[in-house]
Amino acid sequence: MTQTTPGHLRATAAAEPLTPDIRDIVPPVPIPSVWDWMKWVVLVLVAAALGCVLWKIWRRRRARIIEVPAVPPHVKARQRLETALALLDQPREFCIAVSDAVRWYLEERFELHAPERTTEEFLDELQRSDRLLPDQKQTLGEFLQKCDLVKFARYEPSRPELLVLHGAAWRLVVETEPAPVSGGSGPWVADAGGAGEATVEDRKAAV
Repeated sequence: MTQTTPGHLRATAAAEPLTPDIRDIVPPVPIPSVWDWMKWVVLVLVAAALGCVLWKIWRRRRARIIEVPAVPPHVKARQRLETALALLDQPREFCIAVSDAVRWYLEERFELHAPERTTEEFLDELQRSDRLLPDQKQTLGEFLQKCDLVKFARYEPSRPELLVLHGAAWRLVVETEPAPVSGGSGPWVADAGGAGEATVEDRKAAV
């Protein structure tokens, strides 16, 4: 058994370096106060109140906006036809205006793709459609062909001929426009399921 002498202990203690037991002072940890929390709570409440006020103002302004009802196709067609009368002294321009009025009316009223098609293409589609009566299809075909003679063949119609064309266009609009609500001249009853969904039988009874 080995015995440790006092001299040996002193030598060992002298050989080992002394480790300091003193550490740096830790900085103080900030503790949020009640007033800091209250500041953020107040800011959130103010922001929420401001957002609520702005939302109410936006709703009131939106409620004041008066929605302008869409102009029915037959009303626009009549307006275009009336405007075309100012072009009676210019047969070609008159026929273009009257023809366009009818074509746009058929597009908007019955979803017939008239404006972007030639007369032949449109009449071919029209024959397969049940949106117009047979006599209306025939009248419309003659009307468009006469307009094409003036627009493309340089035919010079007389003023009475132009008025006949105008009358044919006007009658087509009147015969195919939707029926007004009973008891007044408007507003107009929309076709069930979209524009142009009225059956041929319904229009036969109305004409």
